[in-house]
Amino acid sequence: MAGLKSLKKTRRIQIISAAAVALVVAAGLVGYGFRDGINLYRSPSQVTENAPDPGEYFQLGGLVKEDSITERHGVEFQFVITDGLAEIPVSYVGRDPAPDLFSEGQGTIAKGYYRDGVFQADNLLAKHDENYMPREVIDTLKETGVYQEPST
Repeated sequence: MAGLKSLKKTRRIQIISAAAVALVVAAGLVGYGFRDGINLYRSPSQVTENAPDPGEYFQLGGLVKEDSITERHGVEFQFVITDGLAEIPVSYVGRDPAPDLFSEGQGTIAKGYYRDGVFQADNLLAKHDENYMPREVIDTLKETGVYQEPST
């Protein structure tokens, strides 16, 4: 009888230990999955006021400044993102060319790192059509008084 209680106790400890290990593994996998999904959005004004760590991956959004796209070499080129108050030079080096609707005077979000005064982007998001702009970019432009409603 004493052996049966000891076996139940051992089995219970094994089940609790396995559940704890499974919980830790699940939490680790969730954290690993979110590492690229949790990217903070910042405007050019926010970046100039408080420069992020060079190792911090984040999203920079605003308007592509007129006459700022230079040196287009397929998947490598430079441009400037502005929110009307501040401007950040962007160096894009990605695997894909810029989206078809990426152009000067239009809203965009670049993903990458801010290092040595230049945002080094590896991914670009552009509007979907002539009337769409990412919500974050609209909010930033409204705060600075630059946003204009699209004409229909």
